[in-house]
Amino acid sequence: MLPKLSHQQTLEPVYFDFLDALAESGFTGDIDKRYSARLAQATDNSVYQFLPQAVLYPRNQTDIRIALKLAASAEFEKVVFSARGGGTGTNGQSLTHGLILDLSRYMNRVLEVNADEGWVRVEAGVIKDALNDALRPHGFFFSPDLSTSNRATLGGMINTDASGAGSLVYGKTSDHVLALSSVLYDGSVLETGPLNHEALQLLEQNASPSLGQRLQRDIANLTLQHRDEVAARFPKLNRFLTGYDLKNVWNESYDEFNLSRILTGSEGTLAVITEARLDITPLPTTRMMVNIKYDSFQSALRHAPDLVKAKATVVETVDSKVLNLAKQDIIWHSVSSLIEEVPGKSIDGLNMVEFAGETQEVEDKVKRLCERLDTQIEAQTTGLLGYQITADKGSINTIYAMRKKAVGLLGATKGSRKPIAFAEDTAVPPEKLADFIMEFRALLDSHNLQYGMFGHVDAGVLHVRPALDMCDPADERLLKTVSDQVAALTLKYGGLMWGEHGKGVRGEYGPAVFGDTLFGVLEEVKGLFDPLNKLNPGKLVAPKESGALYYNVDSAKRGAFDRQIPVNTREAFPDVMNCNGNGLCFNYSVYSPMCPSFKVTGDRVQSPKGRAGLMREWLRLLESEGVDVEALAKAKPLGWLQRTQNTLKMDREYDYSHEVMESLKGCLACKACSSQCPVKVDVPKFRAQFFNIYYQRYLRPAKDYLVAGIEDSLPLMAMMPKITNAVSQNPLSQWVIKKSLGYVDAPALSVPTLKQKLENHSCRGYDLAALNQIPSGERDKYVLVVQDPFNSFYEAETVYHFIKLIEKLGYNPVLLPFKPNGKPIHIKGFLSKFAKTAQSSADFLNQVFSLGMPMVGVDPAMVLCYRDEYQEVLGDHRGEFNVLLANEWLLKVVNERPKSKEITRNFTWFSHCTESTAKPNTGNEWKVIFENLGATLSTVNLGCCGMAGTYGHESDNQTRSKALFDMSWDSAIKQLPREQILVSGYSCRSQVKRFGGFKPQHPVQALLALLNDE
Repeated sequence: MLPKLSHQQTLEPVYFDFLDALAESGFTGDIDKRYSARLAQATDNSVYQFLPQAVLYPRNQTDIRIALKLAASAEFEKVVFSARGGGTGTNGQSLTHGLILDLSRYMNRVLEVNADEGWVRVEAGVIKDALNDALRPHGFFFSPDLSTSNRATLGGMINTDASGAGSLVYGKTSDHVLALSSVLYDGSVLETGPLNHEALQLLEQNASPSLGQRLQRDIANLTLQHRDEVAARFPKLNRFLTGYDLKNVWNESYDEFNLSRILTGSEGTLAVITEARLDITPLPTTRMMVNIKYDSFQSALRHAPDLVKAKATVVETVDSKVLNLAKQDIIWHSVSSLIEEVPGKSIDGLNMVEFAGETQEVEDKVKRLCERLDTQIEAQTTGLLGYQITADKGSINTIYAMRKKAVGLLGATKGSRKPIAFAEDTAVPPEKLADFIMEFRALLDSHNLQYGMFGHVDAGVLHVRPALDMCDPADERLLKTVSDQVAALTLKYGGLMWGEHGKGVRGEYGPAVFGDTLFGVLEEVKGLFDPLNKLNPGKLVAPKESGALYYNVDSAKRGAFDRQIPVNTREAFPDVMNCNGNGLCFNYSVYSPMCPSFKVTGDRVQSPKGRAGLMREWLRLLESEGVDVEALAKAKPLGWLQRTQNTLKMDREYDYSHEVMESLKGCLACKACSSQCPVKVDVPKFRAQFFNIYYQRYLRPAKDYLVAGIEDSLPLMAMMPKITNAVSQNPLSQWVIKKSLGYVDAPALSVPTLKQKLENHSCRGYDLAALNQIPSGERDKYVLVVQDPFNSFYEAETVYHFIKLIEKLGYNPVLLPFKPNGKPIHIKGFLSKFAKTAQSSADFLNQVFSLGMPMVGVDPAMVLCYRDEYQEVLGDHRGEFNVLLANEWLLKVVNERPKSKEITRNFTWFSHCTESTAKPNTGNEWKVIFENLGATLSTVNLGCCGMAGTYGHESDNQTRSKALFDMSWDSAIKQLPREQILVSGYSCRSQVKRFGGFKPQHPVQALLALLNDE
């Protein structure tokens, strides 16, 4: 039986009191004490897990001032904070056991763009790519780049002094920070920007300076006193040492001081940065990329200095492991033509070389480089296999998208050992990089570790993620050993262990890099800013005399919690365990399909990463109660009376399972995560597993039974469609259904029904024996139409038109008898019933499949269920049957027809979430089909429409469903003539009808019209 679960992680009394006081103090943001919210912020993109006391979402700088000022009082001395943005840190940078200050929810505005002077003013929670969206119309961009740019915030970039591709030309974030507005530990505001000697002298003369003024004065003097030591000690690198930039706080001539340089890279340990004025860069007129292929990663590295000499803007390198992982991901279809295989050769290294600038200058550089490459290929001395050039901006961006996704793709490696981040951003002088990497690889090989490598070779930065199993205590100890060895190796080569991603828990290596004198200066800086050690304490440095850092490489890791879950349970829930925290599900763009529930709520609990974390804790708590989860999944529910009693006590008795349910209920089951996530976390899969167990203890809502029974009831209701519609569609019935079942906007049955529309049509009257009598040579002229419940019973004209299209193309359609698909059952977690339904349908479809005739379905979500959920649940019992999507079958057909010479119509295709993420080439296939039949087809990139099966019909989801539609679909639809819009998903067409005011066509209907016009 599923027990009632308690987590035992109650808030410390001082934090309870503080949060109560904060709520009464004028704080206008959100205060979230839910265990689920705390868990969602307990991890980042690292191996660490620190559970915070609560999460605060300030709406403005005043909220942060109120919180910090209140915490500065003696009674709240133990209350500490860590500011957080996108949560993409790879070394626990923003993790804390105190309070999280999450600036990403509300403080995310671009406040001012000054194109004339070339700067922008932003709040710290603005996401990097969102900033560039705002700058693009002005002809500018914020040039420091990073692989997590679609979810990383400017505040996080400033605090880690982030940089990435192109940093040799564009520099780091600190090179673009003009001024900052920050809140200090006592709640006062610090404004930092350039100060000359006259301004500093005025501070010296101030008899009663504020804390901010004292900081400007004292740190200016402190850094001047140690400038010779700084110059001698700091490595001569493109990257600098995060925490703290003692070198660049003064300019080279020592006549201008800017305390912003100390704050940039301080990882939230000195102040909470709330606003920034940033330098912006004009967009280049022309961009060209040369993708150079090598016989080994070493050849690619050795060749990199030549490419830097070619004055390239970007030189990025990836090894064969990363390249091969990309080839297995859905993103490869969009880049494969840009990185073609070399006949008879194996590409084991790749350099992506971009040139950006004025057209003639770029073309000349590329021409000169290609001439050198041709000579080197002919000489066969450098390991070059070939190269390809692209000047298309879209293609270049797609290649970068592949490179950026490669970071997460490493986490998809098979086996219990996964490549993880802990020594992944080393930086050495570029001329030493190749030798350094060879020694680095020897170090990893000595421990028999697998790893992937990629990096910014122009800047001497290497990303390496060794594969370790953090559930294995021996591997956890090995992490520390390797970390120590890598730290020593980087020092040997005059480099840094933390060259790009910030230091985080790696502060223990600071003294060896800085030396005792400068490390003492850093401690003094921390003490001046944060004498009570309340801001991200335990990271980088601590104030003098406050003791050792209490976070280090050995700090609490997620693996210590995960290993409490039995191995067989981990194997039963692989998607839950495999989430590595890379956070791609936090993608800000409303035009990206992942993740709609996070986009519409802004709540990280309502994201794949959040849900996976909650599920891991649920599995851990079950194990602590001695529950066998696999046996539990097969157990029978409690009796109705006991479930009723448990349900009635839900509001009075805490059960952690309710927090998991609240998170999973918000999932739209669109399955974008199952393909868009680099490690393919499939939330709908483990959501169904959880529902199946949860409702053993609690009553299901009535609407679940309505949805799960829809496929069985529709054929019966279709026997009396007019009566059914009259009963269900009148206002009184709809009010009753809404109040009693929580279901709204249920569609009307088709009248006439599909059966009536096809009365006396040859496609009806399925007869397996008769089909078996058809000679094998004629069977390829038959098409078996697989019905789905929604199109067949609610939109019969779509199926009817598809049958007519098949005939028009010269084929013989056969309408197979309706068999429940089971997807609605699976979505609601009726797993036993789904298994029986799926097996019954699979047995039938396998029987029909043996005819050797193509089977085709109209609705993408239902067809893809046969490939995914059926395989998952049935395994080898699924059989070999294959149901094609309409476009898959049509693509073969049109390629055998003469191509139409005249383009007569224009259409625009809007994709279904499940379809576009599981089959990303679908849009291109529809384009080919339409072009062959005399029309042009455009595609639009959109997020979720907000319907997602029955999600949009549930009254609890109405507000979110409408908001999702408004995010991307509404404006896209209004820009086009209605007759031009084609939508392949039934649920999407229903949503457009509901909120757009018309029912768009399925592509097959437009194709039929084209053929009828011939």
